[in-house]
Amino acid sequence: MTDTPETHVATLVAAPGSDLLSDALIARVAQALPAAGASRRLDPAIAVDITFRPAIEDAADPDPRVMAKRVHVALDGLPVDVIVQRLADRRKRLFLADMDSTMIGQECIDELADFVGLKDKVATITERAMRGEIAFEPALRERVALLAGLDVGVVDRIIAERITLTPGGGTLLATMRANGAYTCLVSGGFTLFTDKIAETLGFHENRANRLITEAGRLSGTVEEPILGREAKLATLQELREKLGLAAHEVVAIGDGANDLAMLGEAGLGVAFRAKPAVAAAAHARLDHADLTALLFAQGYHSDEFTRRAD
Repeated sequence: MTDTPETHVATLVAAPGSDLLSDALIARVAQALPAAGASRRLDPAIAVDITFRPAIEDAADPDPRVMAKRVHVALDGLPVDVIVQRLADRRKRLFLADMDSTMIGQECIDELADFVGLKDKVATITERAMRGEIAFEPALRERVALLAGLDVGVVDRIIAERITLTPGGGTLLATMRANGAYTCLVSGGFTLFTDKIAETLGFHENRANRLITEAGRLSGTVEEPILGREAKLATLQELREKLGLAAHEVVAIGDGANDLAMLGEAGLGVAFRAKPAVAAAAHARLDHADLTALLFAQGYHSDEFTRRAD
């Protein structure tokens, strides 16, 4: 225990239904952190805070990824996510989220391509773009061109039959909104999907690309300019300025290379089940927990959640 106030916090979050965070494990993790204070359970089973004060050799504000690695060593391979940040900066007032493979479990363009028998081809391009191996904008134009002639009506069918919401998303949105935060779904996908997904989850607004249609069918083109990496960053900056917020009051989450600039600009940028380059660059990563981990990261106790079905 330390006699001086702790300035940072490591939040440990396991997957719902797991029983990993024993008192013994928490004590072991605390020993890996400099000048650790008392631990606090944010949920009886799956979430705990451990406060600490960085050692002189760690600098006053150490790299959260370096400190998280220390914790992961103490966890010895257990499937527990770790978010490290300053205590004073953890509660957020603006939330931005990617949609595909983040707030939902699918890539919508890949599901559209399935209706023209090209899912495998399009999915390969999608994967390369999300890994940052090819530029997002030309990759999107190439994939959209393959959809020419597709009936727009398949969108409703895809949403009803194939799209699954990521667990915890509804509760995350409801809780943040109940506590005064502004929320925006910002996607490199399409408004044909984001309009409905954002309404279902409870986002204040959504921004995405617009597919051009002709007589109820996709033309194979997308409205320019394409909303990609730089547009996501610009959205964050615009909303932060509009709401008069400081940088630390923003949290963003995403999984692909086109999210990197947005995640880097946020006070807390979180990689969700992310591609390797994204996971390595983000402030924190979620590989095991559901989306309510973002609430635990802000210091909410599970009793404070505004519960909503996903």
